[in-house]
Amino acid sequence: MLPLPFIIALSVIIILLILLVSRIKVVPQSQVYVIERVGTYHATWETGLHFLVPFIDRIAKKVSLKEFVVDFKPQPVITKDNVTMQIDSVVFYQVTDAKLFTYGVNNPMAAIENLTATTLRNIIGELDLDETLTSRDTVNTKITAILDEATDKWGIKINRVELKNILPPRDIQDSMERQMKAERERRESLLKADGEKKSQILVAEGEKQSQILRAEAVKEATILQADAIREKKIREAEGEAQAIRMVQEAYADSLRLLTQANPSEQVIAIKGLEAFQKAADGKATKIIIPSNIQGLASLASSLKELVGDDPQQKEE
Repeated sequence: MLPLPFIIALSVIIILLILLVSRIKVVPQSQVYVIERVGTYHATWETGLHFLVPFIDRIAKKVSLKEFVVDFKPQPVITKDNVTMQIDSVVFYQVTDAKLFTYGVNNPMAAIENLTATTLRNIIGELDLDETLTSRDTVNTKITAILDEATDKWGIKINRVELKNILPPRDIQDSMERQMKAERERRESLLKADGEKKSQILVAEGEKQSQILRAEAVKEATILQADAIREKKIREAEGEAQAIRMVQEAYADSLRLLTQANPSEQVIAIKGLEAFQKAADGKATKIIIPSNIQGLASLASSLKELVGDDPQQKEE
């Protein structure tokens, strides 16, 4: 059996080992530890392996460096035109200095909430109802800038502030709804009137274009008809000219042939009688008879000789 002093010494060594091992600390990612030594700030441990001196050092606060989102309850605010409304906000913040965050303010969340409400009342108090409803981005930017500046001494960075809901009184909401309805009806009437106007303009333009096309069609038809008549007259004139030319050519050919045949005086006399016959058969009211009637008689005798005797005489 082991002696008692040895057992006591072994027990003390084991206890010291357990104590030493328990004082080894591992700081996880995105966290820092604020260390106090004998009640005074000593260091800020970042991610990694650290040793805490027994009975001297202690972890004062474990601080997360992640971004936090805090949704604050609705706050009553009064606009410039004395309209009371409820506005709730959402704050996005992140701890940048663990020491200031630990020792700068007792309750950071309550401080940020009260500061947000106060800042929101100050900003909304400078705006009327319409500006409040339409200037959400401007209000967000102003609140973010003011809170970020005020929380620097607490080791907090305000990344963004958003107005979540803006709730005017019920009577104001009803009035706004009626106004919006009237505005929609006005826009509908304007759109309807504009549509009818455009429709009438299109109909008038279509009628105008139709009349123009009809007039152009009549014009084209008239031009084509005139061209057809002119072509017809040209063809008729060309035909008449061709006929006259052919007659003249035939007459010229007959004269040339007659000249080449060297006709006798009797043939010439017969041709004269034929011409006289044609003149007598015409519609002229006056006929001039040549003075040499004896010559005509001789021409008639010659014609009889040329024609010959009566067929009955030939048969005899």
